[in-house]
Amino acid sequence: MAETNAGPVPRDAEAAPESLWRNRDFVLLWSGQVLSVLGTRTSTVAVPLLVLAMTGSPGRAGVAGFVATLPYLLFYLPAGAVLDRLDRRRVMLWCEAVRVLALGSIPVALWLDRLTYTWLLVAGFAGGTCFVFFSVAEKSVLPSLVSPEQLTPALAQQEAKSRGAGLAGPPLGGLLYGVSHALPFLADALSYVASLATLACIRADLRVRRTGPAAPWWREVGAGVRWLVGQPFIRVSVVCSALANVMFQALTLVLIVLARHLGASAGITGAVLGFFGCGGLAGAFAAPWIQRRLPPRTVAIGVTWLWAVLLVPIAAVPTPLALGPLVAAMAFVGPVWNVVVMGYQYKVIPDHMLARVKSVVLLVSWGAIPLGSLIGGVLLDGMGPRVAVLALSGLGLLVAVIATASPGIRKAVVLSER
Repeated sequence: MAETNAGPVPRDAEAAPESLWRNRDFVLLWSGQVLSVLGTRTSTVAVPLLVLAMTGSPGRAGVAGFVATLPYLLFYLPAGAVLDRLDRRRVMLWCEAVRVLALGSIPVALWLDRLTYTWLLVAGFAGGTCFVFFSVAEKSVLPSLVSPEQLTPALAQQEAKSRGAGLAGPPLGGLLYGVSHALPFLADALSYVASLATLACIRADLRVRRTGPAAPWWREVGAGVRWLVGQPFIRVSVVCSALANVMFQALTLVLIVLARHLGASAGITGAVLGFFGCGGLAGAFAAPWIQRRLPPRTVAIGVTWLWAVLLVPIAAVPTPLALGPLVAAMAFVGPVWNVVVMGYQYKVIPDHMLARVKSVVLLVSWGAIPLGSLIGGVLLDGMGPRVAVLALSGLGLLVAVIATASPGIRKAVVLSER
């Protein structure tokens, strides 16, 4: 998750640098995105705090979060068709430029005492829209920037980037917000400036070379959906990813309530959730080693069973700190799943369809995340946190059974590097 010759051809194995860190274009993209993703995580934690300070309404804070993520449902499918016909680097540059203006307008408005709730909603929607187009573009250009031998390490570094930002961004955002309400948003805007600078220095041609005229975008989207449906391993793994995202999103809320139920302070509760980042970061570094030694079907089935099994002892822990190692273990295998499944996708998706297919993948997997928050709240309203964890273990068991019973997963072949 071999390509046709319809798109940019990756560097061949002989011309590729031995080390991923000698690949100039990848290092530029990755380093810019380290700052960009860290900035996003920093401002994300500050938005609800600012809305609460402005309005005193948790409901309005929830609406702000919904509006910022609404583009995930609206634009992921058309984004794929758009990016399969445009210069993807130019689109990424425009996305970062718009995010500089959108996020940079918030501290300016704060300093001028002109910031309104509507202003925050518009800025959040603009930032979310740019994120959708940028994320599809970033994932679709990766095979054009690295050699086949560098693809797995590159995917692992992408995971490490996200997990590291998830670990450092929220506390940094809270710290900056405590100094000044404007600082998290200023830091985010500056991170997009840094990303703009690194993108401008990339030399690779990131345009898709087509063999014929482009069809109407809705037909191209349909072609991407049909292609994905016809690939058993990718189709089933996307369904499993969506269900796992629901499970983890609900589990985050349930863990907060469970930790408080066990007598944890706010600091201890935060430390428990921090184990997600620690385990995920360790898993990102271990993923290439595991990917070289285990076939995709073993990873896909094994990871889902580990998730299901580890949820059971979480429901029985006697102290909040005992949650940490179990949470870290669940998070550890997440990047392994992502690296193996995404690596499989990149090996079989034709380059001229890459953005369209990845947009469908992201729509299904990311679009399921809001449902997880809803399920977590419903479970906690109707039962205690321990029973809620057991209910989520049932969802984890369903994911494991789907992966194990699917011929598309069990019969997945080991693909050679492109």
